[in-house]
Amino acid sequence: MEYEDKPEAICTVLQILNSKWGYRLIAELASSPRRFNQLNKDLPMISTQSLTNALRHLEQHGMVLREVTPSVPITVEYSLTPKGEEFFQALKQMEQWAERWA
Repeated sequence: MEYEDKPEAICTVLQILNSKWGYRLIAELASSPRRFNQLNKDLPMISTQSLTNALRHLEQHGMVLREVTPSVPITVEYSLTPKGEEFFQALKQMEQWAERWA
């Protein structure tokens, strides 16, 4: 497949990464599912609003699963979907390339 044949495919990938914190969140969730407050503590450089926006963005693209558990108080846990896990593997390969060539 030539690059010119499917430019929209790479554009979709770039759109997913368009979220400023997308890579960080995917990397965090690759190690284990997390509740929102735990992510907020583990990633202090991300504001609460930016974290919310980035999680929604990744959820809309099918990378992150948001699970609500009806309890008191309600708990929300985020994890990578199979699509997100595979995407993380591709990102790790890109990281290796960057370390080699950057």
